Amino acid sequence: MKKDDVPDWVLSLELEEMEFVKKFIISSGSLKELAKHYDVSYPTVRIRVDRIIQKIEVNEKIENEPFIAYIKQMAIEDRITIEDAKKIIEKYRLERGNNE
Repeated sequence: MKKDDVPDWVLSLELEEMEFVKKFIISSGSLKELAKHYDVSYPTVRIRVDRIIQKIEVNEKIENEPFIAYIKQMAIEDRITIEDAKKIIEKYRLERGNNE
């Protein structure tokens, strides 16, 4: 997979969260195993998983916004370049983030 192909939801996660997701997968999704690994309670691990889920869901909502979908469609139709589409979407995200 190329760096440009990494989904935005993955890029939205902090390094520590990515490491947590990695450990979650390696432990076959066992929250009990994660709790042991991090030496915390099961509810603590559950809260952390829920926060990561919320972060991913927020990112997915942003990705499915009509404006972003429109820009992506323009790039697919070669009406603008992929590079320009990425710049426009990034600028939109930055502006949107500052206004919320």
